[in-house]
Amino acid sequence: MGQPSEIRIALAQVNPTVGAVSENRALVADWVDRARVEGADLVVFPELVLSGYPPDDLVFRVDFLEAVRAELEILAGGVTGIIALVGFPEMSTGNRSKPIDPLSSPLSPIAFNSAAVLQDGEISAIYRKQVLPNYGVFDERRHFEPGNESLVFEAAGRSIGVTICEDIWIPNGPAVSAVAAGADLVVNCSASPFARGKSEARAEIVVARASEAGVPVALCNMVGGQDELVFDGSSVVSLPDGGTVSARRCEEDLLYVDLDGGIDGSSAGAETYSSDLDQVYAALCLGLRDYTTKNGFERVVLGLSGGIDSALVAMLACDALGPESVVCVVMPSPHSSPETQADARDLALALGGELIDIPIARMMDSYAGQLADSFGSTETGLAEENIQSRIRGTLVMALSNKFGWLPLATGNKSEMAVGYATLYGDMAGGFAPIKDVPKTLVYELIRSRGTRGAAAALPKSILDRPPSAELRPDQLDTDSLPPYETLDAILELYVERDLGRDQIVEEGFDSEVVDEVIRLVDRAEYKRRQAPPGTRISSKAFGRDRRLPVTNRFSPLRPLPR
Repeated sequence: MGQPSEIRIALAQVNPTVGAVSENRALVADWVDRARVEGADLVVFPELVLSGYPPDDLVFRVDFLEAVRAELEILAGGVTGIIALVGFPEMSTGNRSKPIDPLSSPLSPIAFNSAAVLQDGEISAIYRKQVLPNYGVFDERRHFEPGNESLVFEAAGRSIGVTICEDIWIPNGPAVSAVAAGADLVVNCSASPFARGKSEARAEIVVARASEAGVPVALCNMVGGQDELVFDGSSVVSLPDGGTVSARRCEEDLLYVDLDGGIDGSSAGAETYSSDLDQVYAALCLGLRDYTTKNGFERVVLGLSGGIDSALVAMLACDALGPESVVCVVMPSPHSSPETQADARDLALALGGELIDIPIARMMDSYAGQLADSFGSTETGLAEENIQSRIRGTLVMALSNKFGWLPLATGNKSEMAVGYATLYGDMAGGFAPIKDVPKTLVYELIRSRGTRGAAAALPKSILDRPPSAELRPDQLDTDSLPPYETLDAILELYVERDLGRDQIVEEGFDSEVVDEVIRLVDRAEYKRRQAPPGTRISSKAFGRDRRLPVTNRFSPLRPLPR
């Protein structure tokens, strides 16, 4: 075999919207034109870019699949002078005109997860994803049929093998099969969601497949937020010897790579996110921005308490959307300390957004009066605390309904895990930006920002003050919970790593503390079912990742039968 010819490929990591098939087609066409102008021979787009990812049960709809196909054919007609590889859900040929029987059970896949080769104004070939992931956030075996054939096509004198996302995550899989079929370059259309450390792991996979297959491997990843998922881009090309070039993270980008024995790449973009915490913050901003804008909201509203969690949510909102799009509501009660209220007002004003101040003492008195006969002589306790929280939730939701603002819930992952949150109170909202951010990470994120962006407005006392819900006099979170450093460490083992009770104790944690945390987590499942979606940044978030029954008699605290 002679030396492969030179080829310029462009990886177009774009931000589509699920279901917006016409808009997605126009987006792809625009980036095809950009790549053509810059002399690219081949432009590669993400997995299912025409439909958006994940389309979930939309792929059971024949009208949806037909709409995508129609847009693909329109797109193909405009692709000349360059070859484009475009991901789309392809209806199975045998079911094209056969609607799903609504009485049949279970639903049967009628689509492939495919990538179309567009050139000379037509669809010249189609590849169908072979390895369908069915773990974590992925349900592809529910939605798609697997393909079983390699595809190799010619571009600029090179033989290009096609793979889609999970196809290259397994050793000796479709990438190696494509090389066996004659490919001297493997490209991959991907929609791989962000999690801490995932972009580095993804790059290592590309390097491993390039080494294994003995040819360059180029992965084009999606970017953008889709409900609780966020895609970080970070597209990457690797040579068999391990040399790599990468695209930007958390931003649309067009990465040009010239391959001629060596590797030479250039990105259209500027900002990079060097540290782990910078990447997490950027992903949270992207997830919040896209959830807000893709669902048609122009402004967001949140309750600002003077505590660390609502401070981080306000910072994220201002950095993601601009302060002009953020409304902060301060709702002091008789239990609110002057210091926290001063911090809340100072932060709201310094951020530059709108500040609304609504004292709730009279509302609390009104509730107490109306409930006096029913409550009788019982002691004041959790019910009264929750009423206070629910008054605040009602006010935020009222402002949302009146003005069409997206209400943001400010609870963190630690609180969601153990149920230290009030249904219809601080859990009320349309989106929960830090739902997958443990309390200790909340502090790390704010400290890491220093004086950058909205963090410059943060009063230092918010960082220094012990965490408190301030629903009763002198209340501290540690009255009800272990220290967050301990709690978050146990939660990582129990929730994210699925370790059992004895395994967690063996890690050095007090058995009584472990037992209490497990009881709290399991008891709060019904609350989490009613929580709004929030950006996923961990390996296992509450939502698509972790699906446990609410009615559930299994307890890891019961000893095994002997």
